[in-house]
Amino acid sequence: MTHASRRSRRLALVATLAGTAAALTSCAGGGATSTSGDVDTLRVADYYTDEPARSIIGDTLDACGASIGVTIEREAVPSSDYLSKILQQSSSRTLPDVQMIDAQDLPAIASSGALSPLAERSVPTDNVGDSVLSLGTVDDEVYGLAPTVGTIVMFVNNDLLQQAGVAVPTTWDELTAAAAALTVDGRYGIAFSAKNDGQGTYAFLPLLWSAGGSEDELDSDAARAALQLEVDLVSSGSASQSTVQWGNSDVGDQFLTGSAAMAITSGTQMSKLDAEGGRNYSITAIPVPTAGDTAVAPLGGEVWTLPRSGDDAREKAAADLLACIMSDENQLSLAEQRRVVPANPELDSAYLETLPQLADYVAVVRDGRSRTAILQEAWPTTNQAIWTAVQSAVTGQSSVDEALADAAASAASAQ
Repeated sequence: MTHASRRSRRLALVATLAGTAAALTSCAGGGATSTSGDVDTLRVADYYTDEPARSIIGDTLDACGASIGVTIEREAVPSSDYLSKILQQSSSRTLPDVQMIDAQDLPAIASSGALSPLAERSVPTDNVGDSVLSLGTVDDEVYGLAPTVGTIVMFVNNDLLQQAGVAVPTTWDELTAAAAALTVDGRYGIAFSAKNDGQGTYAFLPLLWSAGGSEDELDSDAARAALQLEVDLVSSGSASQSTVQWGNSDVGDQFLTGSAAMAITSGTQMSKLDAEGGRNYSITAIPVPTAGDTAVAPLGGEVWTLPRSGDDAREKAAADLLACIMSDENQLSLAEQRRVVPANPELDSAYLETLPQLADYVAVVRDGRSRTAILQEAWPTTNQAIWTAVQSAVTGQSSVDEALADAAASAASAQ
């Protein structure tokens, strides 16, 4: 399936979801609730199908279920099928009691009316930091919460940098020089994703935002400078031309095998590196244009939401379950196990006592942004426009100016 057809299918699904959710609300009596009495089970859906995340999340759900006196009926659906499953369950009026949603998909689903604002369900949000809270916020209403969150950072192989006499770069000029110095036969100085999907966007946004640019102005000087940096790293040979094929996991593999001395990729790749062992690495913020600029990166992760059911007893139990998931104890446990950051910034000290090497990672998360905060439902179109521009410029199909002019025009059509 082409990227265009996938996007058309996605938009069709969201449009249909809006209609079916409206029908569901109507059948519930325009928002009125009923009661089914005692609640023994709660249905929960997520897309954690791979280990160890599947078991880590499952254990937390089961423990929270036991604490409120219910059994969890969990369904883990592959992420590629997840939006389709939401549509299917909406049309058949079988939405789960608690549903995890990729933060990028939340605006479209929340606007359909299928989800309860958490204030309506009295779910506390006072132990969630502002940057993390933004992931689950649509039109100033909080619809979802993330107990933990990650972001994209730069991994450096400490041994290789030391051998080459190269300091960890903090600016774009230093990054360019370090990547060139670290490039030798069989090894590139740096790896990153310029793939023709959202992973290419994920790697581009820190450069755009740290340069003062914005996703709603893709033909700005900041956008041109950010994309030119990626183009120059590849055209100079400091980064592989295969960047256009690599996602975050592939970039992590390049770093793990020593084929790249530095890597810009998701912080979740730490679990892979730590499982293999023997790699002397550190993580740091992605370099900024000039010294003194603030590194700003997109937050990655999922939020847990509460679909409307029209059953007040089930809705109350589901809210209690979400509150348990979001407890400080569970935030800290999940973050330590999965190498992500707890939602509550007041837990940072305790987190860093266990994982002191992640201080830079925590700092980047606290300054992070939600990708959908500005554009809301228009984000999917802009997301595609960005990754298309990155791919086109890095492969040489278009100049940087041409690629970004096309991206700006495409994004504007959806705003």
